Amino acid sequence: MSESAPRKTRKKTVAIISKPGRPELSEILPALEKWLVERNYTVVMDRESAAYFSGSNVVPRNELAQSSPDLALVLGGDGTLLSAARAVAKAGTLILGVNLGTLGFMTELNMADLYPALESIEKEKYIVDSRSMLSGSLIRGGKTIVNHAALNEVVVSKSAIARLNHFELFVNSEFVSSYRADALIIATPTGSTAYSLGAGGPILNPDVDAFLITPVSPHGLTHRPVVVRDTVEVEIHVKTGKEEAYLSFDGQVGLPAGGGDVVRCVKAKHQVRLLRFQKTFFEVLATKLKWGER
Repeated sequence: MSESAPRKTRKKTVAIISKPGRPELSEILPALEKWLVERNYTVVMDRESAAYFSGSNVVPRNELAQSSPDLALVLGGDGTLLSAARAVAKAGTLILGVNLGTLGFMTELNMADLYPALESIEKEKYIVDSRSMLSGSLIRGGKTIVNHAALNEVVVSKSAIARLNHFELFVNSEFVSSYRADALIIATPTGSTAYSLGAGGPILNPDVDAFLITPVSPHGLTHRPVVVRDTVEVEIHVKTGKEEAYLSFDGQVGLPAGGGDVVRCVKAKHQVRLLRFQKTFFEVLATKLKWGER
């Protein structure tokens, strides 16, 4: 009786996603790719990374998920991570954010800690934070014009400088309120520390199953942020008449919206899987927001 052949272990794929305009990456990226290749990883990178040196396998960022990367290394700040999350979340990719910027709620790892973190990943010593995403659609005349995912927030804002926008808010088809405001934010718990926080919204723990609806500079003084379960369907009906509003996803993808348009938000099918090693959410808050020690 012949012995069965040993199973081949699938070669793991690592995607490298970089922020443009960071000169130090010209030195960091070649060394990083060399480290990964020496450990038998397949490396793919976006065009932004390839601008710093001639990488071996360059793929447009919005096509990285097709490579089914096991791990995405995001070198930049939270903005780069937001873009990366929209690109690879549907592939179930683990995401490690390396902070090359300043604040960085999600990219908490410093460059000096990258290689120790990679060694911990090889030993499977890490924590995975699963973060909910929004799926936002612009509906015009009963037809869906666009649909995008957002890790932080979907925002409908004004495009005219000096005018307030007029919105009507519905939750599960039930009328909630009419707003005249600069903008209306639908945020995930992850996004509660972003634009919504600056507009006076509360901070939500990332594992809370909720969405946050925050008006920006509302004309009515009684309008306050509202927290709803993430199982609901949220609709913003745009009532701008002949003037335009502007719909944006994570502040990075956007398009004009007009009177009669409907922005519909539901929980996305896919979650973002962020890697964490030691710091808890509240430790990150204390560090990034400079909260006082006991």
